[in-house]
Amino acid sequence: MFQPLTVVPGFDLWPGLLDLPAQRALVDAVMAAAEAAPFAHYNTAYGKAMSVAMTAFGPLGWTSDKTGYRYAERHPGTDQVWPAMPPALLELWSALGDPDTPPDSCLVNLYRGEARMGLHQDRDEADTAFPVLSISLGDTAVFRIGGTSRKDPTRSLRLGSGDVCRLSGPARLAFHGVDRILAGSSSLVPGGGRINLTLRRAL
Repeated sequence: MFQPLTVVPGFDLWPGLLDLPAQRALVDAVMAAAEAAPFAHYNTAYGKAMSVAMTAFGPLGWTSDKTGYRYAERHPGTDQVWPAMPPALLELWSALGDPDTPPDSCLVNLYRGEARMGLHQDRDEADTAFPVLSISLGDTAVFRIGGTSRKDPTRSLRLGSGDVCRLSGPARLAFHGVDRILAGSSSLVPGGGRINLTLRRAL
């Protein structure tokens, strides 16, 4: 496995790490999982529906409503446990995340149309010493990353299908988000759009 590009300290990028067959297999796994755990546009704590549709793999999924943000053992719409995490994701985490402690959550975000993700920190996890590993599938995203303060300067870059990045160390709590999706830049996702998988250790 080739060395990553260090975009900023703690934010490492492996461009095109996943080949097309691996990408297709993950998209197929996502679409199958969504039959049991449908994508949903969760409401923020402020009562506004998010533009990104979400579901999850693994023991825990991230959810949001008027009571706040949290990890839950069951899908909020079906009250069923989340689909099992595909072995390929566990292998990727073992190689790039933490070889000793498996992830217990994989957030699945679906971006279509004008969907975006404002600058935010991933800080709902119990131990932020574990990294967050992010996999891009489908349309290219214009991704933005800054520092640990909202006032810190940011920089943007494009994340294409098959790219894998990792937030760890000084970038683990960096503010980051997706400004927009370049619609039509990929035909990988049925119906168009971008799927983002983020592996993490929540508890």
